[in-house]
Amino acid sequence: MALLRLVATECRNALQRGYSTASVPTTKMFIDGKFVDSKTNDWIDLHDPATNEVVTRVPKCTQDEMQAAVESSKKAYKTWRQSSILSRQQVMFKLQHIIRNNMSELAKNITKEQGKTLIDAEGDVLRGLQVVEHCCSITSLQMGETVPNIAKDMDTYSYTLPLGVTAGIAPFNFPAMIPLWMFPVAITCGNTSIIKPSERVPGATMLLMEMLNEAGCPPGVVNVIHGAHDAVNFICDNPDIRAVSFVGSDQAGKYIYDRAGRNGKRVQANMGAKNHGVIMADANKENTLNQLAGAAFGAAGQRCMALSTAVFVGEARNWIPDLVERARKLKVNAGHLPGTDIGPVISPQSKQRIHELVESGAKEGAKIVLDGRNITVEKFEKGNFVGPTIISDVKPNMKCYTEEIFGPVLVCLSVETIDEAIELINNNPYGNGTAIFTTNGATARKFVNEIDVGQVGVNVPIPVPLPMFSFTGSRGSFLGDCHFYGKQGIKFYTQTKTVTQLWREGDVSHTKAAVAMPTMK
Repeated sequence: MALLRLVATECRNALQRGYSTASVPTTKMFIDGKFVDSKTNDWIDLHDPATNEVVTRVPKCTQDEMQAAVESSKKAYKTWRQSSILSRQQVMFKLQHIIRNNMSELAKNITKEQGKTLIDAEGDVLRGLQVVEHCCSITSLQMGETVPNIAKDMDTYSYTLPLGVTAGIAPFNFPAMIPLWMFPVAITCGNTSIIKPSERVPGATMLLMEMLNEAGCPPGVVNVIHGAHDAVNFICDNPDIRAVSFVGSDQAGKYIYDRAGRNGKRVQANMGAKNHGVIMADANKENTLNQLAGAAFGAAGQRCMALSTAVFVGEARNWIPDLVERARKLKVNAGHLPGTDIGPVISPQSKQRIHELVESGAKEGAKIVLDGRNITVEKFEKGNFVGPTIISDVKPNMKCYTEEIFGPVLVCLSVETIDEAIELINNNPYGNGTAIFTTNGATARKFVNEIDVGQVGVNVPIPVPLPMFSFTGSRGSFLGDCHFYGKQGIKFYTQTKTVTQLWREGDVSHTKAAVAMPTMK
């Protein structure tokens, strides 16, 4: 079995991903099927969130290097678009097999660069892997349509065709899953893809490129560049890039949507969120509190679908002390250590912002009933740790409610009725995800029907759809027409060619074999 023998030793790790073994390691680009050193003079230090030690230095690629990636993608597209749909499907079959067999190595890299626990990092990989597996259905997903005899002797049919060169700009919080939302769907549809992973977590993407090579994907079908603002601008402005996929912050998403849109590109942008969990007094208390704690504090709250806001209805507000006790028992430590529930947040700047937003709640009259700001983790005193934090008596006008905290912080509001809860959520500008906890079917049905949010869970705290559906955040959480993965993802990465053809029956040259001696007529 020719599986990639990933990370046999730290030295081999360094060589394969472009991390030199001398002094400060560096990350390479991936262009035309090869790992390439950048010639830039401008580098970004990537720190381990648990220690703040430098893990690698990430290049801000030069304009020439980024253009080389585009040229490689353009060249590869000429042949890749003509490849059979079965050959593209086979690449996905092989890729999913390789990823599945190397999930633990991907998870270790994610934990090192991003900080999340190993079990959560494996979940990161798994949810991306499921998209790859769904891409193996491309033979059905990319079918066109046809209507014969639309008029006398006339037929109409359509092809679902690729766009050309596409690009993906990925965030730091899901180093494997989000790139796997992007390039597998794009290339299975016949496009080529340029990926710019977050400069904070490029390692998982580089490992995936090794696996893509192992799967037999031709050179240039996927290229990887690195950088920050200049790389984003390059992707938005380059005339050969037809479509841009983005997941990240509001500010960046709106900027990319506007700038790339002005240049005639398709854009899908998943942005901010303020996900509410509505807790009814008739809910299963033990299950609800466990689900709420996991959804609020898992991954240190750095999920776009984290349940960061709890809305307690009526007497359910009396459950807050029990929730505090559950959260207090969660173990905060470095993500690679067994038994860790909550790892560090991504950076010192993120930690400081979380602290400031929690303090703003206290200044505006809310109560900090569990304060994780002053936590110290033994042996990791320099890490970016924030313990579970719960703020109660929050009002909708408070800064800790209006802004996405993106940390292990749960803000709690109280209302008297389900109608008030629905109104509160619908008045919030975001529409990414929400959930309700109840044992009453009529209450759940009312909530599902009246709530203006793209992804709704009933006794499910993080209702992220599996890849046969699509990730359907709405309102202020999404810009674009077609969402990620599923049928909408296929639609985003393809265009339709419709053919109307006329072949008159009277023009048929032979209706049966001619066996008589030909004569002049």
